Amino acid sequence: MTITAERTDFTAARRAMIDSQLRVSGVNAPWLLDAVARVPREDFVPAAARGHAYIDRAIPLDAAHALPAPLVHGLMLTHAEPRSDDRVLLVSCGSDYLAALVGPMVATLDVVSAADAAARTKGMGQYSLILIDGAIEQLPVGLAGELAEGGRILTGLASRSVTRLALGRKLGGAVSLLPITDIGIPLLGEFAAPKSWSF
Repeated sequence: MTITAERTDFTAARRAMIDSQLRVSGVNAPWLLDAVARVPREDFVPAAARGHAYIDRAIPLDAAHALPAPLVHGLMLTHAEPRSDDRVLLVSCGSDYLAALVGPMVATLDVVSAADAAARTKGMGQYSLILIDGAIEQLPVGLAGELAEGGRILTGLASRSVTRLALGRKLGGAVSLLPITDIGIPLLGEFAAPKSWSF
C-alpha cells in the first residue's frame, strides 16, 4: 500500500513538472512530453533525493556532479530533435536519466563518463548526435572528432560563471558552438579550461 501511494505521488509530481516547468517554457513537443511522462526521474537520483526529484533545479549526485533541472533536458532534446536513424553519444553526468529519455528515440546510444569523454584524443566521426549532460568550458578535440560531418552537438557552455545551452554542428571538419539560451546547468569539472595567469 505504501509503495503504491508513493508511486502515485511521483506520478502527480511528474505531471506537475511537465505542466508548470516544461510547457510554460515552450517545451511542448508531444514526443518529448510523452518521454518525460514515461520515465520516472525519481529512479535516477540518490535515494535521499527521491522526494524532490521533480523540483526545478539541479540535484546533486555526488560531490562533483549533479543531474540538471528538468527544463535543461527538455530544452536540450527540443533543440537536438533526436531521430530514429541517429547514432548518439551521450556524455553522462553520472545519472542515466537522459539516456532513459533519449534511448528509445534513436538507432543507437552509447553512454560514456565525463572523465572518459574528456580524455579522448581522437574520434572516429561515427556519431550524428552528441549530448553532453552538463556544462563544459571547452570541447576537447578528441570528443569533437567523434561527431560525423553534418552532425550536431548539444551541451551546456560555461563562461565567466554564466552557463548557456549551446548547439553546434560539424561543418568542414570543424565544430562551432552557438549559445541558445542562458540557463543554470551544472558544471562538468572534467571539461574545465586550463587556468591562465593574468597580471
